[in-house]
Amino acid sequence: MPRGCPFAVPESYAKLRTEQPVCRVRLPSGRPAWLVTSHELLRQLFTEPHLSANRVHPGFPALLSGQQALNQKGFLPWMDPPEHTMYRRMVINEFTVRRVQRLRPHIQDIVDTHVDRLLEGPRPTDLVQALSLPVPSLVICDLLGVPYADRDVFQSRAKIMVDRAASGPERMASLVELRAYLADLVERKQTAPDDDLLSRLAVKYREAGVEDTEHLSGMALLILVAGHETTANMISLSTAYLLEHPDRLAELRTDPGLIPGAVEELLRFFSISDHSTNRVALADIEIDGVTIREGEGVLLSNAAANRDEKVFEDPERFDPHRDARPHLAFGYGIHQCLGQNLARLELEIVFTTLFGRMPTLRLAVPLDDVPFKNDAIMYGIHELPVTW
Repeated sequence: MPRGCPFAVPESYAKLRTEQPVCRVRLPSGRPAWLVTSHELLRQLFTEPHLSANRVHPGFPALLSGQQALNQKGFLPWMDPPEHTMYRRMVINEFTVRRVQRLRPHIQDIVDTHVDRLLEGPRPTDLVQALSLPVPSLVICDLLGVPYADRDVFQSRAKIMVDRAASGPERMASLVELRAYLADLVERKQTAPDDDLLSRLAVKYREAGVEDTEHLSGMALLILVAGHETTANMISLSTAYLLEHPDRLAELRTDPGLIPGAVEELLRFFSISDHSTNRVALADIEIDGVTIREGEGVLLSNAAANRDEKVFEDPERFDPHRDARPHLAFGYGIHQCLGQNLARLELEIVFTTLFGRMPTLRLAVPLDDVPFKNDAIMYGIHELPVTW
């Protein structure tokens, strides 16, 4: 649905929340599905045991052609219990607040290096390519244990996957190459484990009797895809918004202690994905006076729920002082985003460092000339020209 303002969600969502929070919609394929826009109803459906995440189910509401045919081995968001429960248990401890905080020095070094290059480089420059995309990619390299000698190969493939100038076949080829690289990396970790996430998971898979290179490489690919473009889009969108609202930015610069709370509010404000997940009903479900029939698809709109006036006072206003924690930017329930603590830490470090070290940073073009991703499932910015 179209956005009237690049920093707002589609205006239709507010009307739907009030008049028809469980609404019949039509997918690009022409098939019907249900769209849910209420915060309360989303929380109910996120924990509904008769909704399945299985993308190969014939009723799954796929938005992209070929989505159901993708190799889903290792993709936690596409699994249902008990398989999902077993594999999530293996990886959840890797993303606790305490373990993620160990990465703080590495993330700070990565951000400092890229801000150094910004300050030393030409102006104007594209912040997406100079900071937003490479920082999350390198953080994931650290997390997975990608050897320094392989990082250029790893990043070049990851970059093509999110390059709007690349053709569909080019992006798919890059995905295949990246998965092949990750499969080779997994085999190396299985043979000679190190102190990194993939090595620890390889050991856990073996101990559980489910050693499977393809499955573990899928898990690695999931971590890359889920934590790469989403965080990059948050960096770009948030930076553009704050540069366009200097009074809000000045407040954060004056009191950097507000930044962790501002990150939560930014996550609420920019949910990145209009609907965080799709599901298919495995049985008839009654909700809000509507019957979702077995085999029907459901879209859960976290972007709409995060502007729900019943939960957030004056939801269209960005307020770094509000308690935004009830937001559903990371989903809810058993499929809640594994990497949410890592995303929060990256965003906190990026904004503290970028705005602290570059006090004269500003957009190099009018906001109307910034190419927002109105044509993508993951909302964000294609290019963000900045100067200082």
